[in-house]
Amino acid sequence: MSDRAGRVVLHVGAPKSGTTYLQSRLHRNAASLAAHGVLVPRADAADGPASLAFRAALDLTGVRLGRGRGYTDGWWDRLVAVVGDHVATGGPAVVSDEAFVRADAAAVARAVADLRGTGATLDVVYTARDLARQLVSGWLEGLKHGGTRTFGAYLQAARDGELGAVRAYDVAAVLGRWAEALGDPGRVHLVTVPPEGGDRTLLWTRFLGVAGLDPAWAPVEAARSNDAVGLPEAQFLRVLNERLGAAASRGGRLHAVVQDVVREGLAERGSPRVRLDPRHAGWVEERTSDWLAWARGSGVDVAGDLDDLRPAPVDPATWEDPDRTVPAALDAADAALAAVRAARRR
Repeated sequence: MSDRAGRVVLHVGAPKSGTTYLQSRLHRNAASLAAHGVLVPRADAADGPASLAFRAALDLTGVRLGRGRGYTDGWWDRLVAVVGDHVATGGPAVVSDEAFVRADAAAVARAVADLRGTGATLDVVYTARDLARQLVSGWLEGLKHGGTRTFGAYLQAARDGELGAVRAYDVAAVLGRWAEALGDPGRVHLVTVPPEGGDRTLLWTRFLGVAGLDPAWAPVEAARSNDAVGLPEAQFLRVLNERLGAAASRGGRLHAVVQDVVREGLAERGSPRVRLDPRHAGWVEERTSDWLAWARGSGVDVAGDLDDLRPAPVDPATWEDPDRTVPAALDAADAALAAVRAARRR
């Protein structure tokens, strides 16, 4: 995208595809990007600069996430106004939040009309990771917020179409809505996340490429990342959530404590990873093949290699079931209890 003037780059997801990293790096470099005429819309609200895009996405999609209309009403119009003021100066803007992925056809049509109404040229970016890793990450993210569903039940719900998150991972459905509303699939950009063990800088450079930004304009590394937990930690955390009940969920009185346990006691311990149950590999591969076939024939722009989205095989002989408690979970429990005690002393 060589012509950046008056362009809005709207990054709409998908969840669990490096969005936290991209948003953190964009916001940490907002001042540097602004010096080159690039707007990263930010809010001054107490809940952080990224809340402008987040609240706007919730307002546009009508998805409240339990926060109420007072948290979201009017924020989409506010975002459009901020972007419009900047576009009027001839500068590009980059807006990123995975909550936009929930937009149905009506919300997508409104977004396209409103942003184009500012005089902007609109490009939509969607980052995608292989479905096996997305499913694993989605389940683990649920555990961090009080979830108690077993991995087996979670995967079965995904297979049966009863898991809303899978709709956000549906490359054909999500990109198809935006391509139809834009009337030009070439303005929809599918950025693939490198496979596990690949070059971790590729996602950032691919994203910058489709956004038309010079890497030198955003030299500061991201500060935030999702707290990754391994197999024994996940086993412990699900049991902990079962015992704590609703208190561990979002809005519950112990939710913040659970977050501290994850951050200070369970995350990044170098434990074995949770892997996709090999018994579910068939439908995951089949669905992936359908999405890749759609992408190849759709006319959307692809940044990266579509084969990045093919899940790596898992050996059934070595696969470990995260729904079965193993002795290593006791180590995770000890680490969590130590973190809680340390937090109470502060």
